[in-house]
Amino acid sequence: MIKDNQKYFNRIQVVIDGIIIIISYIISWMLRFRSGIFVMDDWYLPLEVYMRALIYIVPGYLVLYTIFQLYTPKRVQGRRLEAWHIMQANAIGVMGFILILYLIKEPNFSRTMIFVFFVVNVFLGVLARNSIRIFLRNIRKNGYNQKHMILVGYSRAAEQYIDRIVSNPEWGYSVRGILDDHQPRGMEYKGVKVIGSIDNLLIILPQNRVDEIAITLGIDEYHKLEYIVNMCEKSGVHTKFIPDYNNIIPTKPYTEDLLGLPVINIRHVPLNNTVNKIIKRAVDILGAVFALILFSPVMAVTAMAIKISSTGPLIFEQERVGLQNKPFAMYKFRSMVVQDSDKEKNKWTTKDDPRVTKVGKFIRKTSIDELPQLWNVLKGDMSLVGPRPERPLFVEKFKEEIPRYMVKHQVRPGLTGWAQINGFRGDTSIKKRIEYDLYYIENWTIGFDFKILFLTFFKGFINKNAY
Repeated sequence: MIKDNQKYFNRIQVVIDGIIIIISYIISWMLRFRSGIFVMDDWYLPLEVYMRALIYIVPGYLVLYTIFQLYTPKRVQGRRLEAWHIMQANAIGVMGFILILYLIKEPNFSRTMIFVFFVVNVFLGVLARNSIRIFLRNIRKNGYNQKHMILVGYSRAAEQYIDRIVSNPEWGYSVRGILDDHQPRGMEYKGVKVIGSIDNLLIILPQNRVDEIAITLGIDEYHKLEYIVNMCEKSGVHTKFIPDYNNIIPTKPYTEDLLGLPVINIRHVPLNNTVNKIIKRAVDILGAVFALILFSPVMAVTAMAIKISSTGPLIFEQERVGLQNKPFAMYKFRSMVVQDSDKEKNKWTTKDDPRVTKVGKFIRKTSIDELPQLWNVLKGDMSLVGPRPERPLFVEKFKEEIPRYMVKHQVRPGLTGWAQINGFRGDTSIKKRIEYDLYYIENWTIGFDFKILFLTFFKGFINKNAY
């Protein structure tokens, strides 16, 4: 059974990691002192002396790998997340190594060699783990190393769970059937059949032929939950619960323990933390000042082009809804002809919109028209990164039509955002845009912001949906 195999896989992975660390260390020494790539020192320590440090490096790194959850099953950790954890563990390992050398006053160990070791070890570590991942994927697709399971309860959660398993055969899950009190025996969903009622667990569990039970009850049957869990725990079979209200509770809910009483917060917003707020605001101010200096020539040329090509103000102000549903004046370079506010269309700009000027068409397509919003960032109305703000009339409309739409107003709106760099700008799906905005809000880190800002230079400026 796979639950037994996982222990062996973890032990093998620890051994492989230890070997990779040693090999990376030796390769790094060779690159530093034998390859001719780096300037040679007049004198350096031999490999034998460097190798003595491995007595501490190998166990230290393996502890770091454990801390960064690099020995969890590969079914529950994606390639990118695993690679990121490897980089984090190695970064801390290198910093710790250098700190120890400083504390013991050891000046003869090459710091260049240590940084080469960081690069080589990350590369070989990611390469080895991806090779193992491909190997496991192939054997699971061929029916080996499978995790056999039963679903208890037919619901939306059961269907969604089966959808994901069918779409990802490399995970190695094999659903033997569904137990449900309301659906007829033999009913099928994507090859998975209802094989009996929930009470059939009393027969199935003693046979010890399943690795896992997934409770997928409909929300109206949760009164059976305690009974089912008690049965599963008596048999010793690993049991997990897949809630039928995932459209309400986020994928990573924030839980609290009130003297033994679990409390699930409906929405976890990292930016509610004071320290996170301060960090993000500091980055916004520094980034906005830097961007204003960097783009000042572009803004000056744009201002002249607008002034020459059409009559009217350079800057267009429009009311938008921001943090905590408060309205603010958002600035843009004017890209349309001047029009009366009471005659302005209550909709987005459409293709070949006659209101857009020739200069306006270009600056909208390249997002240059949004550069004045850097002043909004400095004022605190906006952030460099966040959900895009909407006009009040659209907010009133969408909050009734789009589930969880108003959650976006728990953070400052942004000049760019996760939805925007994924193509959801202008005349695109509001529902998909909100999905990306919610993902950003619930998974915010300062590193995530830097990633979005970086990708904006490649994906965010040219807007094919801007007219």
